[in-house]
Amino acid sequence: MPLKNVFLIGLDDTDLARLKTIRNADRYAFHAVLEPAEVLETYDFPVRDMLSRAETQLRQWEKDTGQLIDGIGAYLDFPVSTMLPILCSRLNKRGPGLENLLKCEHKYWSRLVQKEVIARHIPDFTAFDPFDDLAFEQIRLPLPFWIKPIKACGSMLGFYIQDRAQFDQAILDIRSRIHLISDPFNYILQQAAMPEALTGIQGHFFLAESIIRGWQCTLEGYVLNGDIQPLGFIDSLRYENAISFFRYEYPSVLPDMIQDQMIEIAKRVIAHTGLDNCAFNIEFFWNLEQDRIWLLEINPRVSQSHSDMFEKVDGQSNQQITVQVACGEKPDFPRGQGQFACAAKFFWRIFSGDARVTRVPTPLEIREVEKQFPGTVIHPQIREGMKLSDLLEQDSYSYAICHLFIGARDRKELLDKYLHCMQMLCFEFAPV
Repeated sequence: MPLKNVFLIGLDDTDLARLKTIRNADRYAFHAVLEPAEVLETYDFPVRDMLSRAETQLRQWEKDTGQLIDGIGAYLDFPVSTMLPILCSRLNKRGPGLENLLKCEHKYWSRLVQKEVIARHIPDFTAFDPFDDLAFEQIRLPLPFWIKPIKACGSMLGFYIQDRAQFDQAILDIRSRIHLISDPFNYILQQAAMPEALTGIQGHFFLAESIIRGWQCTLEGYVLNGDIQPLGFIDSLRYENAISFFRYEYPSVLPDMIQDQMIEIAKRVIAHTGLDNCAFNIEFFWNLEQDRIWLLEINPRVSQSHSDMFEKVDGQSNQQITVQVACGEKPDFPRGQGQFACAAKFFWRIFSGDARVTRVPTPLEIREVEKQFPGTVIHPQIREGMKLSDLLEQDSYSYAICHLFIGARDRKELLDKYLHCMQMLCFEFAPV
């Protein structure tokens, strides 16, 4: 049986190694589209050129090899996620429609769509132009509220606003950096048939939303030929500032009844967007005091941050979903067949402001820690000599200096292992 050729946008060596461990991996040949550095190590996204080169690469491959591309997949955030439907359309391959995907990716459009079917589960919201000096007066929401780009990239340029002074300070930062995302996003929007309700809403616009609180979690799933299927829930726990993520943890400890309600909400809204042939992850809050479920946002892709956790607990990475859906195959995902009962991704953060990195753990030191705690994977995000402010896709209140992927028998052991890892790993900093 010939191998199925699957192309992944921005595929790097780490994810290639993970893909080679998925179930029946020997049935697929994995290929990269574009260099990983183009989408992972920069905010310079010449999307028009990237799409042109990717299309040329894919067409040339079919011509040179005489083979067909069986699927094109994506698991990365902007601009990769929004490039996928355009490439699939140009090459007549299975994939989500651009407008359907934008009903998830475009945060303001997504809220308008959500309001039509799940109005009770979304906060009050409005769009505003951060370059309008009267923007604050036009936001008819009680303080505090949250602001974020209509096309987010990680947690970049998201702000918790308590008063006018905080808003004005955030606007200065927004005006200096939003072009990094808005310029390429505007090109994507030009390729889509946009509704009249979005006339005048450009890529640099922001969304202001009422604050929603509660237990945060993420539902991963997929839709294939209109069949919407859940994969699993991951809990998202934050630091004391209630903004910066401390860890993602799988499986969720949410009551089954609440998970079932979230799945029903997800099915209603995904069906209403028309999203198809695509993985998704949807972020929710469950507020026990209000007896209310809130939908935060929809991302039309699997989350890379969750891949290791699924592998540790279920014995299979969620990247299996990316591959099989791209090929039009119904995923056959295992449950509870991994080495650990629970797993987490920890974010080791610095909250004290910018600094210069003077020391990071050596590869030998990292291997010794990983050896002491089997299954642990440690990924420093910084290197000696750099400034913390050089890190990409950070929230507005901290810097994530290291990611730690840990498996355990229970939550207590997860935290114990994390604390031991922190004690054994030495990072040092100096004032800028």
